[in-house]
Amino acid sequence: MEDMYDESGRDWPHDPDGEEGSEGGRKYGMAVLSKKVDEDEDFPLEKDEFVAEYGDEPVRINYQRVVSVADIFEHVEADEYDDKVDFWKQVGEGMRSGDIWDYHPTGE
Repeated sequence: MEDMYDESGRDWPHDPDGEEGSEGGRKYGMAVLSKKVDEDEDFPLEKDEFVAEYGDEPVRINYQRVVSVADIFEHVEADEYDDKVDFWKQVGEGMRSGDIWDYHPTGE
């Protein structure tokens, strides 16, 4: 495997677009994180445990940008998630507040 780098030159433990990073296809953001949790077995989930296990792994945000799981969770305030819906709400809010996502929905 070729070394994979993001725009900052970071060396990733595996290719974010390869089999280990995105199940052989190019998956982005929440889809990459989703395969790391099992709704029936992993909740309630502790942030520190999740980051300890997956923190160095790459997450492709868009066609140009790759960040680590730890980079994402620096912006997530909650320390524990009751279920997958709570996890996604907290992670999504953190990704938006940390300007990791380019898309910021507006409205009520």
